[in-house]
Amino acid sequence: MNDDPDPILRPFIVTGGRTHPVDQRLRVETLVSAAPAALAAPLGFERRRIVELCRLPVSVAEIARGVGVPVGVARVLVADLLAERLVIVHANITDAPNVTRELLERIRDGVRAL
Repeated sequence: MNDDPDPILRPFIVTGGRTHPVDQRLRVETLVSAAPAALAAPLGFERRRIVELCRLPVSVAEIARGVGVPVGVARVLVADLLAERLVIVHANITDAPNVTRELLERIRDGVRAL
């Protein structure tokens, strides 16, 4: 059971009413990792959780699932963190450190869970 009194309103508030990320290159399979200074940054709830999830490279789909928000909301929040240089977006999967078969399977499973 969801304890959130209005599951539609919460994501709207979290993104400040925005529905499109400032960075359009973020797709569900895009890998994101936290910048070194990100864990020390003063961040609120969802943004802090995203940085914690991104200690190792994770996909936007995994971030959405880990934070418990729709993918569109995750894309907006990740784009904001990217603009603040608190996360790093890997252009190609081979650019991300520690890319393993397990990571690729987690991405696949995250996309399927959507």
